[in-house]
Amino acid sequence: MFIVTGATGVLNGTTVEHLLERVHPSEIVVVARDTAAPAAARFAERGVAVRYGDYAEPSSLPAAFEGADQLLLVSSSDPKADAVALHGAAIDAARAVGVGRVLYTSHQGAAADTPFGPGRDHFATERLLADSGLAWTSLRNGFYLHSLAWLLGPWRETGTIAVPADGPVSWTSRGDAAEAAAAIVASDGAFDGPVTITAGEAPTFAEIAATATEVAGREIRFELLDTDDWIARQIAGGQPEFMARFMLGMYEAAAGGFFAGTDPLAGRLLGRPMESVGDFLAAPAPAGH
Repeated sequence: MFIVTGATGVLNGTTVEHLLERVHPSEIVVVARDTAAPAAARFAERGVAVRYGDYAEPSSLPAAFEGADQLLLVSSSDPKADAVALHGAAIDAARAVGVGRVLYTSHQGAAADTPFGPGRDHFATERLLADSGLAWTSLRNGFYLHSLAWLLGPWRETGTIAVPADGPVSWTSRGDAAEAAAAIVASDGAFDGPVTITAGEAPTFAEIAATATEVAGREIRFELLDTDDWIARQIAGGQPEFMARFMLGMYEAAAGGFFAGTDPLAGRLLGRPMESVGDFLAAPAPAGH
């Protein structure tokens, strides 16, 4: 049985959609904090079982995970939460009910010394998995491509991409990562330990500015800002300071090479070209950008 947490969200919800292309709905269970959510209801209508479970309520998890041959755990996305403790509660429950394999949505560049806070949490969670005695796979996804919608700022209006640090990033479509995850989840343990899921290129922000220039048909300048100046601009634009400093860690990790690697695995699993930065920039801008 395949059990998937966070399936009311975009990433694991899309993974379930692709799992449904591979296995019968009766072989899938989705776990949600809100079992009445529209996404959960849509899965239920298609014959997928829906169970209640919340990492922050550990007592709810053993029943939610019971019977799992493959358990896909979504990582916490709350920057204020103790993500490692939440993940640890889920891993403890998986061990208690004898889950066959835990798969975890990690992140490329997971490391104890990365400036990017979630990368440290992912690394710590992977250590918990390694020490759990369970078979495990961590899906180290490349930095999500759609993040560029806000990380690049209003470049179409200003003609400038301004960042506090620069380095290569293997920008990876969330949809592509979800489809690759479904193939890995359904592979019956063919992938063990950390698995890197990225697009085939890792452009810097300066290179993205050059691509944006081609897409826009006019020059899009690249500007490397002083860190304090960049944070001040973010706060002036309405960003809470803690969030500005949280995102600063991403740029610093990029400059440190934590997101530089690429891996052909996802492209092979999909059997088609993955979405590129150029594809993303050429698409209509999301609402509000």
